[in-house]
Amino acid sequence: MPCFYTYQMKEELQIRVRYNETDSMKYVYHGNYATYFHASRTELLRKVGLDDKTMEMNGIILPVVEMNVKYIQPAVYDELLTVKTSVKAISACKLYFNHQIFNANNVLINQAETTIAYVNSSTRKPIAIPKEIKERLNILTSKN
Repeated sequence: MPCFYTYQMKEELQIRVRYNETDSMKYVYHGNYATYFHASRTELLRKVGLDDKTMEMNGIILPVVEMNVKYIQPAVYDELLTVKTSVKAISACKLYFNHQIFNANNVLINQAETTIAYVNSSTRKPIAIPKEIKERLNILTSKN
């Protein structure tokens, strides 16, 4: 991993499991956790005025380039989950996130790390995080 700074920006998002998100075992289908991570990550970035729509209008896309998930305990239909997301680190062209999902009893049921890259939407090549975006990220963060 390239040289990076660590940050303390966090988000908590509550999500109620919908019926269509479960599989034939009545558990949340494993692929839906990525959607939960995305929703929480999106709200975290919104805190500093960054949203996917505006970034895309400015020629920047944010694909997930890495995701490591640990499934600890299943979630079920109608269960209220809390997704906690924090920025783990920032490098020249990537943001690294930690995610934890807790059930209504505050039991950790899932954890993950995701990495998004800043990419030019026309060339599809990685780009350095623009200075003005780094400044916005620093609004709600403090370096360790």
